Amino acid sequence: MGDLGAGFEQLVKGQRWVAAHGRSYGLGLLPGLLTLVLYAAALTSLALWGSELVGWATPFADDWSSPWQGLFRGLLTVVLFALALLLSVLTFTAVTLLVGQPFYEKLSERVDRSVSPDGLAPESGLPLLRELWISARDSLRILLRAGLWGVLLFACGFVPVAGQTVVPVVGIFVTGFFLTEELTAIALQRRGVELRERLALLRSHKRLVWGFGAPLAATFLVPFVAVFLMPGAVAGATLLARRLLGEESGEAEAVRAGAAGAARAEVAGGEWRSGG
Repeated sequence: MGDLGAGFEQLVKGQRWVAAHGRSYGLGLLPGLLTLVLYAAALTSLALWGSELVGWATPFADDWSSPWQGLFRGLLTVVLFALALLLSVLTFTAVTLLVGQPFYEKLSERVDRSVSPDGLAPESGLPLLRELWISARDSLRILLRAGLWGVLLFACGFVPVAGQTVVPVVGIFVTGFFLTEELTAIALQRRGVELRERLALLRSHKRLVWGFGAPLAATFLVPFVAVFLMPGAVAGATLLARRLLGEESGEAEAVRAGAAGAARAEVAGGEWRSGG
């Protein structure tokens, strides 16, 4: 429970940090509010017309007798909305971070300066457009991975008993991992940590990552909560990134070397399996 608790501690510290810095918190709310309006409109449309969409997609059930047609299409409508809700949680952070990149970048820098002994924050030195391109590219790659997990969990949801008990719990942890990757990417990109290296770093500290991301993913399922927690989540992810890289203990170089080695090993393993 140690690493799980430590991960959750970083999340709480982030929320406390923004609570003590009202101006940073206010700026951090704007991108989330805009994204929330877009997602709410999409989910509301699905709730209103989801049954019509399911009916259009299942013409083979038009001749089914009652009550089987209604039960079948009703179940598919519920599952479709649940999948859309899961994908909303998986993608909300990525879209919000992309929309609010300049805001969250500044917020993350302020957190770094406030806890750094020398009062300085790492800087990427890249132009804003280049940073936005890298962020969008990496977010798309993560969303594809998350989407594959979403489809797999969606399919497993039809398994009796396990689909209604085990699968939702697994979904929270999977979502938490990808949320943490998206959030820590802000601080890690400024330190020049590439996507593959970031993933290797997070995988080597799964319990710490789950401790941070799983509670966040669970709370993000509650309507509107994600918007108000996002600034604190960015601040907490910055603190988590410092811990993952060993900056708190002065072991940053060793940690970076280990993550880079793991990333190279992953690439080599993929090339070997593909015969490259």
